[in-house]
Amino acid sequence: MLKRDIHIESIYSELPFEERFAAAKNDGFDFVEMWGWEDKDLPQLKKLLDENGLKLAAMSGDGPYSMCDPATKEVYLEYIKKSIEAAKIVDCPILVIHSDSLEEWPQYAKKLSDDYSYETRICTMFDVLKTIAPWAEEAGITFVLEALNIEKDHCGNFLTETKTSVELVAAVGSPNIKVLYDTYHMYLNEGKICETTEKYLSYIGHLHIADAPGRHEPGTGVINFKNFIKHLDKIGYSGSVGFEFYPQTDTPTAVKAVKECFEYHVLKIN
Repeated sequence: MLKRDIHIESIYSELPFEERFAAAKNDGFDFVEMWGWEDKDLPQLKKLLDENGLKLAAMSGDGPYSMCDPATKEVYLEYIKKSIEAAKIVDCPILVIHSDSLEEWPQYAKKLSDDYSYETRICTMFDVLKTIAPWAEEAGITFVLEALNIEKDHCGNFLTETKTSVELVAAVGSPNIKVLYDTYHMYLNEGKICETTEKYLSYIGHLHIADAPGRHEPGTGVINFKNFIKHLDKIGYSGSVGFEFYPQTDTPTAVKAVKECFEYHVLKIN
């Protein structure tokens, strides 16, 4: 059965961070998700999770360095080691990674140390993924590689296609290196979200949901997420689905929209 989680940094922004855990639990969620760990008190975070009967489904695993930049490969790998240790403290099974590091705002890709060719960037990413795969396997953690849109939010980002992400993951050949399929980013870049998730099902380790355009809750854009959830059931996806979006109006309205996506799922299992 699908595991749904709610992003407590993009959503519940009306509340102080410490109060968002109880709010998510009261709204019926057993899993939450967040971005980076460096600005968090990890023991306190684990305490908040435990006190509210929550599990952390996923968090960011890379920080200020780009995976596709040969000049920062070693410091990127050192950061990955720290992310694995952080994940152990909070029992987080999934770490999200990207080709590029992003600026604070606007979130364009940071400039690389040189004007590298496509081939150099791909090879550098492969080397990194091949290196971290045994670390992930030993720690029992899955790294999920996320492609981002360049039409709206992340100009200059290198990894933009599901196909390229899958080919990298397949070349590494580890059960602990998978793809994060983000419906918002990939709808803007590729479209065909049902066909793509079915084609690459075995490589997908996590999903993100936000409507397009706008990156708000389901029902505010053009994607039919009720049908998409039905589709995930049909193809046998049993992983986690993270709702990572910015509420168009307020959190209660957004949470209601999230729950409505699963009406089919609830009826089916009852």
